[in-house]
Amino acid sequence: MSTVKTASDQADPAILGKIKPAPWIDKPLVENKRNLHWVTEKICGIVERKTPVWWWWCFILALCIASFTGMGLVYLVSTGVGVWGNSNPVNWGWAIVNFVFWIGIGHAGTLISAVLCLLKQKWRTSINRASEAMTVFAVLCAGIFPLFHVGRVWFAWWLFPIPNSNAIWPQFRSPLEWDVFAVSTYATVSILFWYMGMIPDLAVIRDRAKETWRKYFYGVLSMGWRNANNHWRNFEMAYLLLAGLSTPLVLSVHTIVSFDFAVANLPGWHTTIFPPYFVAGAIFSGFGMVLTLLLPLRSLFGLHDLITQGHIDNICKITLATGTMVGYAYSMEFFIAWYGANSYESFAFINRAFGNYWWAYWIMVSCNVISPQLFWFKKIRDNTPLVWIISIFVNIGMWFERFVIANTTLSRDFLPSSWGYYSPTIVDIFTFAGTFGFFSVLFLLFIRFLPLMPMAEVKMVMPQADPHGSKNH
Repeated sequence: MSTVKTASDQADPAILGKIKPAPWIDKPLVENKRNLHWVTEKICGIVERKTPVWWWWCFILALCIASFTGMGLVYLVSTGVGVWGNSNPVNWGWAIVNFVFWIGIGHAGTLISAVLCLLKQKWRTSINRASEAMTVFAVLCAGIFPLFHVGRVWFAWWLFPIPNSNAIWPQFRSPLEWDVFAVSTYATVSILFWYMGMIPDLAVIRDRAKETWRKYFYGVLSMGWRNANNHWRNFEMAYLLLAGLSTPLVLSVHTIVSFDFAVANLPGWHTTIFPPYFVAGAIFSGFGMVLTLLLPLRSLFGLHDLITQGHIDNICKITLATGTMVGYAYSMEFFIAWYGANSYESFAFINRAFGNYWWAYWIMVSCNVISPQLFWFKKIRDNTPLVWIISIFVNIGMWFERFVIANTTLSRDFLPSSWGYYSPTIVDIFTFAGTFGFFSVLFLLFIRFLPLMPMAEVKMVMPQADPHGSKNH
């Protein structure tokens, strides 16, 4: 019986060996053919092993930096908001700038966890847990500034619609009041989403624990999870519902934050491009922070097989796309100012680029528009140290964006007689710098005591999880 030879059978094996797979063929999300047990040991080992020396040094340093915020806030409350650089005409200053900056950083976690989950993007599994933690901690840092910006912080509860004997109700026409509800909702859903996703993994650590305190600690956190079929069914339904609930929050939260500016009548703020522009900028800065945090963790814990070059490549592409959107928004602002033929609007943008704060504007453009364009080149995306440096530039640029929007407009309003120049005080600087320490303290505690990655979700995208034996990438 004769057999029919295919073209591949007749080809020279030496030639076939030189043929590279097509670039659109998916690469494995867990490299080096690791098995399911290896994933469990690797992720649980980060929590179970002895605390590394570098962690203690980083934690002590982060605590010292976080104390700057504590001291700055104590001094602020005991002395008054005048210790900040806020004054006429710049009455917002760094407080609102830092608030918008930290809220923006929190957007990548929700996007990775919720939006990519609904779109069935399996590459999210290795990075979503750390991104969700980053979201929660960034929102906590953001909440500090508007809370203390009100001055009499002990009256901050008046922002909520709680009936009281004085019949004082919030001014619901104020966008700052909208922020209270948007951010508190966002924080609540983000914490629920982050914690609920950890329950199966916390149960694994509980079952593996040898010390009594670990058994009780992770036993309480895992809420009686027994890996039963009905547990998984309810878990997956709740996870999907929270993902659906979180998705509109990605758009709504920073849209409402942009209304702080857009509903004002000041030139440079009163524009309809702010909501999509702020959302794109938030996702841009959020993914920049994801790269800043995950690349060092990848090296410190040897997670190269779980956070692969494909993950870094995808994050770089999203950063490139959102950075290009931000650059388009910058150019459209100038076009709108010219096309609208409003002299005040035109002056506001000319002043941004060539006025007293020209240096801040061009730092913003260099970091947010020019540096991400390097991600067009695969050699750049494959160079991990260079990617990490660019991610830091993104975070610097996005802070300067908020500074430029808030301070250049307020310092040059309609009346030249009221113009001024904003400069932060040492209390401003210390309070803001301390929030990075506060964020780092929380993140270091997270990676030490909680699972860094969702073990169950990572295993589901591995080939071994496919019952038919095919490559489930």
